[in-house]
Amino acid sequence: MDIEVAPTKKVTILGLDNRSVNNIAWCAATFGANRLYWIGGYLLCLEVYEKSFEQEMNKKEFPISQICYAKSPKYEKLFEVDKTVQIPVVDVSDMKLFQNILAAILNGENHS
Repeated sequence: MDIEVAPTKKVTILGLDNRSVNNIAWCAATFGANRLYWIGGYLLCLEVYEKSFEQEMNKKEFPISQICYAKSPKYEKLFEVDKTVQIPVVDVSDMKLFQNILAAILNGENHS
């Protein structure tokens, strides 16, 4: 899935999965993700590799390896995975990149 963010910037999502909130949080915790993202009633986890930032600078393209998403109507600053692990959740509702990502996800769901 390709998303146009600005005239000279393209975001490519290589993998996209609708999962449960608990599965996203557990996967993020075991993968070492340091945050999850919330926008418009959805929780997102993005897997981005270091080379993606290099490609963004050189080619004006930003590849995201994997996005997992789940409905999460209420925003909360922390998600408790279990008694010993919490993951911060960032409200990215005002960020165009995430607005475009969510729009593409929802558009894809409507065509499935």
